[in-house]
Amino acid sequence: MTHPIIFDTDPGVDDAQAIAIALRHPEIELLGMTTTYGNVDVETATHNALLLAELAGQEIPVAQGAAGPMVKERHPPPAHIHGANGLGDIALPPVTGRAEGVSAAQFIVDTVNARPGEVTLVAVGPVGNLAAALQLDPGIIDRVKHVVIMGGSIREGGNVSPVAEANMFNDPDAAARVLTAGWPLTLVGLDVTHRCVLTDDHMARIEAGQGELGKVLAGSFAFYRDFYREALGIDGCCPHDSCALAWLLRPELFTTARGHLTVATDGDAEGQTIFAPEGRGFIEARWSRTPLVEVCLGVDGAGVSDWIADTLA
Repeated sequence: MTHPIIFDTDPGVDDAQAIAIALRHPEIELLGMTTTYGNVDVETATHNALLLAELAGQEIPVAQGAAGPMVKERHPPPAHIHGANGLGDIALPPVTGRAEGVSAAQFIVDTVNARPGEVTLVAVGPVGNLAAALQLDPGIIDRVKHVVIMGGSIREGGNVSPVAEANMFNDPDAAARVLTAGWPLTLVGLDVTHRCVLTDDHMARIEAGQGELGKVLAGSFAFYRDFYREALGIDGCCPHDSCALAWLLRPELFTTARGHLTVATDGDAEGQTIFAPEGRGFIEARWSRTPLVEVCLGVDGAGVSDWIADTLA
């Protein structure tokens, strides 16, 4: 079975790892990449997406999208995590390709409508492009096959606030729209991505198997790994964005639950994803007012990490 996907991304070290999987895996048909601000500004994200495809020897459409949040003020990119260039501040070769002449949102709408019922949207950054696509054509809710979002946190707590994951916090208004739109959706959040660790041994295999792209993956990994040693005390990095593709291709490695999601858009809980399990009653019905979705709560972390290395080795 092949999965035609659009990969919505803000590369980003862990994005680069996931893009390499999308470019390589025989069960993925990468229809295009749409870029957003987040780990880097949107121009750098577009540059990196084009570069990674070129290093893999592929021509993949890249459409540039959201440069900032829908409502709130944009925070500076986290250069201490991903480097100023998004790829660990390593030297990068020039890019020859250019972005598409349409916006990311229009690219999503056009691609989904051209192949109704076939296309999965995999979004691993702030989800403003998906929110904009819904604004352009609300009917894509019924024509998309599935939506996979890397972001949020159900039980784990946050990574940029006590309760909020970075992608949700960066644009909570877009997240509130996208996560409650009513399309088939799975949330792959910190509850599972923090259980997965790419090690030096994994990356050595990946570097050996990926040619010129492997050099960029390994070089950026070293920068990212240093952050994780300081922040979480782990010897490696959490491959957050690759976990979204792991769920798509190896769902048996995950434990999920169905329920209702909402996203706090302001106040101290800004960006928090609030999950009400299906069928559970609360003191008021408001927490269960949104459409049912699926969230990932458990994972075989070693299995996912090995799958990533096996795919790219």
